[in-house]
Amino acid sequence: MKNTRTSLNRGAKLIVIKIGSGVLAGPEGLDRGAIRQLGRQLAALRESGKSVVVVSSGAIASGLKPLGIARMPQTIVDKQAVAAVGQQVLMNAWADAFRKRGIQVAQVLLTADDLDHRSRYLNARHTLHSLLKRGVVPIINENDSVSFDEIMMGDNDHLSALVTTLISANLLIMLTNVDGLRRGGADGPVIETVGPTDNVEGHVAKVKSNTGVGGMSTKLQAAQLVGRSGIPAVIASGWRTHVLRDIVAGLPVGTFFEPQESKLDLRRRWIATATRPRGKISVDDGAMRAIVSRKASLLASGIVRVSGHFSAGSVVRICDTEGIPFARGLVSYTSDEVRQVLGRNSKEIPAILGYRYMDAIIHRNDLALDGD
Repeated sequence: MKNTRTSLNRGAKLIVIKIGSGVLAGPEGLDRGAIRQLGRQLAALRESGKSVVVVSSGAIASGLKPLGIARMPQTIVDKQAVAAVGQQVLMNAWADAFRKRGIQVAQVLLTADDLDHRSRYLNARHTLHSLLKRGVVPIINENDSVSFDEIMMGDNDHLSALVTTLISANLLIMLTNVDGLRRGGADGPVIETVGPTDNVEGHVAKVKSNTGVGGMSTKLQAAQLVGRSGIPAVIASGWRTHVLRDIVAGLPVGTFFEPQESKLDLRRRWIATATRPRGKISVDDGAMRAIVSRKASLLASGIVRVSGHFSAGSVVRICDTEGIPFARGLVSYTSDEVRQVLGRNSKEIPAILGYRYMDAIIHRNDLALDGD
């Protein structure tokens, strides 16, 4: 993009800040001093005219000490139980940190399912914007006392990216216990800027904190996800003094991920980033060219294979004949129905199924190309 780190970061009015367990917790559990220090920085951003949303890890770590547990539980059920206790400890700490500045906070618990369904996705978006309009700071966490997804997604990194696109934020900041993405792994110099087409997977160190679930890999994926929606991201150390002030000032702190130029409207952004595909539809070369070049709808005649089971209204991956995905789409028919009509003309659908919802299996308005 033509805009620089300085102009993008300074111009950000709505910022999502994800704070990892490695920053908020230590061997003794929740570090209230760290929360107070970050609370002061977040309040200062608010006072400078920025709106902030916090995605806070640390619920599981916060529940260890109250339950007399010395180390991270190994089973998902135990982690969920510890999180149920730790969630209130974590929120009380955040409320105390902001109360001294006269700022109200709100706890918002989300699961991946909330963002998979279009109506719940929009409800979450409206709720968060309503809170921000009223001067409230949302504190978001995965509802990990009932969900398996926090354990699977990687310490809220993926959730922070989904929230960033959900509310159309201008910047995602991920604070962790390292200075950024380092060249060659853990001991190399910090990479200051990553372009939208740069391949930096080889620089990811395969380490994570004792209290966290994710690592640099999940943070990199989160940065790439928001980048597809035209939103920049920064990975930096939460232990650095005035880290948020310096990032928003555009200083070379941490690793800055340049976004790509995005053509996605809100609906396509949801299809491309916020939903989990339920299956795959492979298409022939002609259908692929029509979708990519002409933004055409996907018709039954161009489908060669269906993988998985999905219902009408699900998001599926659209793949070429080799099974390589190149788009996502909101399908109008079930997987069983698509299997019955694949390769056939749209006019034949009523005779085959006994009904026809629409001519297209996936309408052009419900398609998002991977390169958009």
